[in-house]
Amino acid sequence: MGIDEISLKIIKYLRDGRKSFKEIGENLSITTNTVRARVTKLMKKGVLEIIAVVDPEKIDNHFLVVVGVKLKTMRLVDKGEEFSRLKAVVSVAVVTGRFDLILIVLLNDKFGLHEFYTQEVSKIKDVMSTETFVVYKNYSWKVPYNL
Repeated sequence: MGIDEISLKIIKYLRDGRKSFKEIGENLSITTNTVRARVTKLMKKGVLEIIAVVDPEKIDNHFLVVVGVKLKTMRLVDKGEEFSRLKAVVSVAVVTGRFDLILIVLLNDKFGLHEFYTQEVSKIKDVMSTETFVVYKNYSWKVPYNL
């Protein structure tokens, strides 16, 4: 789907937090209905998804980890989809380099790293190795809350 300049501007307004369609329309000198129609079209085409995000540092007893996964198979996209369905996984990226997948995982004091590996990662076949990076301080991104 081609995205024109107006749609890109609408997406930028939505990126920094939920704005009303009326406010966006006023700022862009278009009608509220035009904004609503464009957002609906972008969502139906899969270009735009509006989600709530949280800052894990602001939620008591929660922490973020990044997990690098090396696989025994080259079915990286299939494996990425499998990992994306595991409890606490926020996102999965198929990557180049030392790992095949990079996971962003949001854990808490009731479902921690041990539980994630023993109850969730253990379900996935063809995992050769993993490396876990605990995020102590995050400066730029927030994650959808899905626990």
